[in-house]
Amino acid sequence: MPNITAISGFHLMGFSNVQNLQTLCGMLFLVMYMAALISNLIIITLTSLDLQLQTPMYFFLKNLSLLDIFFVSVPIPNFIVNSLTHNNSISIFACALQVFLMTSFAGGELFVLTAMSYDRYVAICHPLHYDVIMNSSACMLMVGVSWATGVLFGAIYTAGTFSMPFCGSNVIPQFFCDIPSLLRISCSKMLLFIYTSLGIGVCLGMSCFICVVISYFYIFSTVLKIPTTKGQSKAFATCIPHLTVFTVFIATACFVYVKPSSNVASISDWLFSVLYTVLPPAINPVIYSLRNNDVKCALRRLPQNLFLRGSLHLTLQRICQWYSASQATNKICNF
Repeated sequence: MPNITAISGFHLMGFSNVQNLQTLCGMLFLVMYMAALISNLIIITLTSLDLQLQTPMYFFLKNLSLLDIFFVSVPIPNFIVNSLTHNNSISIFACALQVFLMTSFAGGELFVLTAMSYDRYVAICHPLHYDVIMNSSACMLMVGVSWATGVLFGAIYTAGTFSMPFCGSNVIPQFFCDIPSLLRISCSKMLLFIYTSLGIGVCLGMSCFICVVISYFYIFSTVLKIPTTKGQSKAFATCIPHLTVFTVFIATACFVYVKPSSNVASISDWLFSVLYTVLPPAINPVIYSLRNNDVKCALRRLPQNLFLRGSLHLTLQRICQWYSASQATNKICNF
């Protein structure tokens, strides 16, 4: 019988063993994390306060930004703390929680991006029926299914991965817990559960990819029939940001999770891991705002909206105070 030592925790491999470089990496990631956080919070604020952005497209964009915030907040703060404290160890429970949250938010983001492609398909191919098809109930249903499916997939994937015992080396050649590295250090030969969950994930991912491809096939076919160049450019302008975000997300995720794992991470492995965890959340708000006049105008109106919202809140408070004084009740004053 071979001598097998069970693993009680993992060691995440950082970008350098030199403490000064670790501190520098931590500070750089802190800057990138704050940029991603602030940009997505701006998008959420704009789409929540501005009345002209109360449309299905921006409703999906708000949920995408919310998922981006949750997704980037799972591995990056942990890496920043590890870099500044020079401690790269992580417990099995923390690693499992990290895998669950990352797969859940990534799955939810994939489904929201798929719903956004359907939204663009309806808007361009069936504009007269857009308000009927993309009503508030349908949008809420699609977003709810996206979040729930992501959580379900994350739970299945995490349960399949951590149902196996780990032995041998406890080094994960990434700055976060990734599935290929965990499978490599597993000492179990019964991989039916994890392969089943992996198969479910591949099927769901391929289904989303096929849906997006079909949507854009009909979108491009319809746009090319528009007689004016200005009309074609306007239609393409609403699709290019989503198509860019979807392509970047799929490409970086495939490189991180589909590639075979190795004991030593190469520069390309680290690069694509950073791109996968930081790039989509950081550039999504930028892509959707650079050529989007509605978002630019909403950003210019933001101080006015905040002022009006504050004035309305103050007015309602005064009405409640007057009503309380005259009626001796606080039942309607729920601030």
